[in-house]
Amino acid sequence: MFKGQPKGLFALALANTGERFGYYTMLAVFALFLRENFGFEAGTAGAIYSTFLGLVYFMPLVGGILADKFGFGKMVTIGITIMFTGYLLLSVPLGSNTIAMVAMLAALLLISLGTGLFKGNLQVMVGNLYDDPKYADKRDAAFSLFYMAINIGALFAPTAAVKIKQWAMDSLGFASNDAYHFSFAVACAALILSIAIYYIFRPTFRHVEGGERKKGEVAVEDTLTPAETKSRMTALFLVFAVVIFFWMAFHQNGLTLTYFADEFTQKTSTGIQSLTFNVWNLVLIIVGVYAGFSIFQSESKKAKAISGVILAGVIGYLAYKAINVTGSVAVSAPIFQQFNPFYVVALTPVSMAIFGALAAKGKEPSAPRKIAYGMIVAAAGFAVMAFGSFGLPTPDAQAAALEAGEAGVFCSANWLISTYLVLTFAELLLSPMGISFVSKVAPPKYKGMMMGCWFVATAIGNMLVSVGGFLWGNIPLWIVWSVFLGLCLLSALFMFVMMKKLEAATK
Repeated sequence: MFKGQPKGLFALALANTGERFGYYTMLAVFALFLRENFGFEAGTAGAIYSTFLGLVYFMPLVGGILADKFGFGKMVTIGITIMFTGYLLLSVPLGSNTIAMVAMLAALLLISLGTGLFKGNLQVMVGNLYDDPKYADKRDAAFSLFYMAINIGALFAPTAAVKIKQWAMDSLGFASNDAYHFSFAVACAALILSIAIYYIFRPTFRHVEGGERKKGEVAVEDTLTPAETKSRMTALFLVFAVVIFFWMAFHQNGLTLTYFADEFTQKTSTGIQSLTFNVWNLVLIIVGVYAGFSIFQSESKKAKAISGVILAGVIGYLAYKAINVTGSVAVSAPIFQQFNPFYVVALTPVSMAIFGALAAKGKEPSAPRKIAYGMIVAAAGFAVMAFGSFGLPTPDAQAAALEAGEAGVFCSANWLISTYLVLTFAELLLSPMGISFVSKVAPPKYKGMMMGCWFVATAIGNMLVSVGGFLWGNIPLWIVWSVFLGLCLLSALFMFVMMKKLEAATK
């Protein structure tokens, strides 16, 4: 899985891990912060949340255009600096007055601008590593590994956000609404780590950073014919159109799925299920998965033996904890967001093994076909939520019941845990494959801009996330989830209709 990859991949992936850890720590509690600190209704909080996400994913277009002219590495460095300033401003507890509101909005603008300069350009640099024919056949695998690194950062984020907020309340005496700012401060420390990794290991990828083109310089992209360029651009924009609806649905994890966790999911967990809410147990499962794969992939008997011992140790320890589990653990809404990155990290080697085996037989689906399958799987994820929501009251009815002192209706956490599993399968089929597709198909002189357009499509999808917030109220929950189910199925149908055109661009 890792064998034969250029060293620059791991340096860039680790730099991104630190930045994403900070970002997802902030994002894990941001929607709840808006409601608690400023008293916003669900729809208003959703609009601010989705607008911020939209800007985060729109600004890479600007960053890509600038990078095509001035270099990818330069934009990455500037982006980290701007992001740091934004997170620092967001970390200051200013209360809930007008000044606090203005400061929060200014911080969000800085974070989105900095992310725009950083995010897309770092991924273009990863793709540029694989322009070398020696590594060309490892491009899809590389983006799967890169995406896994992102999710390693995201895995620890919800726990960090909840624990640090609780520490600020218990140890420092901050009110709940002010304690959120300590979670936001984590991003500042994470960015310091990212920039350190970037510059320490810069020699491994300096050759793909790019730079300002010299006057009269002739580039390889000029060899593409106008017809080839048009075909590639058409295929890319068709994929971008589908991506909009995937992210509209998928990023409900930070909005309506978080609302569901907060308002309809049982607040405690017992038995074996309770073990899954400890991030370190999830880390052990990941270690066990990778040890298992290492047994089959390692070339030496010593490595196989070590992997076997590690796997046996993990299984034994988790079995011991499962047998001796007692009591219950408190379950907070943000903690559910750890399941998606956990599944991504744990399932990446499974995904790579499956597609590797299919590739060896000449049967691996094309990137566009994987994306279409991903939309179908995403629809299945919302089907799980729709089924699990039958019989539950509307959010407004639940709130009224609780306010009247009634018990309310709460469901098992397993519905959300299962949904995140299915949505992760969809994500692994769509996101890393989509980025790899852009990296491969984009005309070289437009690489930065096309990667930016990928994120613009993501931005539009994130803007539309707010639809879920406005549906959250008097509408039965199964209808809310069915809206996203239907959009995913329609997007998949569109992909299959356009499949020949899309696959032609990859040849």
